[in-house]
Amino acid sequence: MEKKHIVHKNDNVYIDLDNGHKYALRDIKNGENIIKYGFPIGHATEDIAEGEHVHSHNVKTNLSDISEYSYKFIGTLVEKVPTSRTIKAYVRKNGDIGIRNEIFIVNTVGCINKTAQIIAEKCGVNYFSHPFGCSQLGGDMEITQKILAGLVKHPNAGGVLVLGLGCENNNIDEFKKVLGEVDGERVRFLNCQDCNDEIEEACSIIDELKSITSKDVRVDVPVSSLRIGLKCGGSDGYSGLTANPLVGSLCDKLVSHGGSCVLTEVPEMFGAEHLLMERCVSQDVFEKCVNMINNYKKYFMAHNQPIYENPSPGNKKGGITTLEEKSLGCVQKGGLSPVTDVITYGGEITKPGLTLMDGPGNDLVAVTNLACSGAHIVLFTTGRGTPFGGPVPTMKISTNSRLASKKTNWIDFDAGRLIDGESMSELTDELCESLLEIAEGKQTLNEKNGYKEISIFKDGVIL
Repeated sequence: MEKKHIVHKNDNVYIDLDNGHKYALRDIKNGENIIKYGFPIGHATEDIAEGEHVHSHNVKTNLSDISEYSYKFIGTLVEKVPTSRTIKAYVRKNGDIGIRNEIFIVNTVGCINKTAQIIAEKCGVNYFSHPFGCSQLGGDMEITQKILAGLVKHPNAGGVLVLGLGCENNNIDEFKKVLGEVDGERVRFLNCQDCNDEIEEACSIIDELKSITSKDVRVDVPVSSLRIGLKCGGSDGYSGLTANPLVGSLCDKLVSHGGSCVLTEVPEMFGAEHLLMERCVSQDVFEKCVNMINNYKKYFMAHNQPIYENPSPGNKKGGITTLEEKSLGCVQKGGLSPVTDVITYGGEITKPGLTLMDGPGNDLVAVTNLACSGAHIVLFTTGRGTPFGGPVPTMKISTNSRLASKKTNWIDFDAGRLIDGESMSELTDELCESLLEIAEGKQTLNEKNGYKEISIFKDGVIL
């Protein structure tokens, strides 16, 4: 191994700063805890010598199944800081703000994915392919409807065409019951089975929506109006050392100004949930958090799947060994902000501060979930890299500079500079300015590249 950095007083233990893996700073006995971020991330399954590689071949998780918790609010170091800072955004009829003024096609059923695609490409607007909306039952159908409703009502959309087939379970009349009140001028409905030429009629409706949205202008709104989704994917050993704490620092800054952040990926809270629970602002929020964690564990158990085998092959190759290590890195995206609410999958952000949201860690499902909760932008940290983007601007933040240099067509911001000695406060300010530029219209790379996708969680019966 190339000797790049001395980390031991005897000058005989080295780590490769490029690989994100762990090496023992001293002899570790079999059964002894392995410490990272100041907490155990598992225990040694054999004696580990000073300088030896510490990873899944000699470390095992300490975690078990359902846990009991007690509420003890420790407070928060994030204080309210008044600011006159504003951003230019679109103010919607209901008082909400949008940072984009796009037109969405939201199809109620997967049978017309191709029809939606043809219309979108012909008219130059956005559509979101998915396989659901028919042959689903009960709660599974409700989940699909909630996510699609979140897209329809998202303030980044200046106009929406809800495209139905006509015979599906999630037909337009049924979908409207879930959707509730909308701006009828900007949300239109079309059943394909009712038309002689559905593409021609859809394009005519979209032309009308374009005419309406063309009159919209950005105006000054408080920065506290922003809602930011927090996500990590393709993580590595540096995720919890660079990009995630940087995003956490930004989260704290936004929350201090009255803004809102939302954190999901419940399976990647296992092992670090106590750090979130002790920041819950009330007993009620704490109990919601406990239920969210334990109910998700029960979901794993109901399918006879291990709860704590979360790190993916890519995570492990990047240096992550156990779920505790992954989770302790993951939750840092929420900084030290007070946990003010816990919402269901497909729920809506309604409170400033840090909201926890039920849902899986799968990248496409989680980013869709965040977007449909009302997040205007998703900050996506990654050590391995990914090109995809969700329905809202998806800002990719690399954990290491090597990835940022290699994938300039994917990565919007390099947090790896923290390793090279740049300060957290300076990079927080820089990331904040980049975020506000995106809020005011600068495109993220996923937008420039045309990567806008959704995925919907499924846990039910299909007929």
